[in-house]
Amino acid sequence: QVQLRESGGGLEQAGGSLRLSCEASGRTFSNYAMGWFRQVPGKEREFVAAISWSGATTHYADSVKGRFTISRDNDQSTVYLQMNSLKPEDMAVYYCAADYTHSDYLETYRFKWWGQGTQVTVSS
Repeated sequence: QVQLRESGGGLEQAGGSLRLSCEASGRTFSNYAMGWFRQVPGKEREFVAAISWSGATTHYADSVKGRFTISRDNDQSTVYLQMNSLKPEDMAVYYCAADYTHSDYLETYRFKWWGQGTQVTVSS
């Protein structure tokens, strides 16, 4: 199985930027589609973005489209989430996740492996 570790969370002002990283270990990273999710207390975990195994296809939640960018470096076994124009409603614990698939279609992804999360705090 693959192990995931997020980093890069922290405190940022509204309108600012943060870049999250998720480093994978244990298996061949390029065999996995990767995703970012977020969760606030009392709410369900929600999808933020996903990227196919090759990086050729990306998907975004409407709430972050145009502000967030997901990317990956298969040589470094790392997926990134660049978050720009942060809003207070972006504040959450962010999780990365992996699915063993070469599919490009988001609806086929079944994320089975998860990191422990990193906190993003946005001050208004």
